[in-house]
Amino acid sequence: MGADPTGAISRMFGVYLEDAGLALRGTFLISPEGKLMNAEVNFLNLGRNIDELYRKFKANIYLTKNPKEGCPSKWRDDGDQTLTPGPEMVGRVHEALNG
Repeated sequence: MGADPTGAISRMFGVYLEDAGLALRGTFLISPEGKLMNAEVNFLNLGRNIDELYRKFKANIYLTKNPKEGCPSKWRDDGDQTLTPGPEMVGRVHEALNG
């Protein structure tokens, strides 16, 4: 988390509301290599969940090491069930996770 009193960073990420002089609540996970791994933008009055952000952080680390896998929304840590993305998974994620 960080403050952006001039709005420079908010403008760079496209979340600054010029008319209001405020920034939307943006959360961005950026790899050490500078690659954007995850972005979430909420309106001004919607809070963020640190547990979910941490889950996404860990999932992105896992997926960097296992790029052919996908982490479903209930994935929490190494050892949890993952999926192998592909056309055959369309419409079958629930079935694959609960089969």
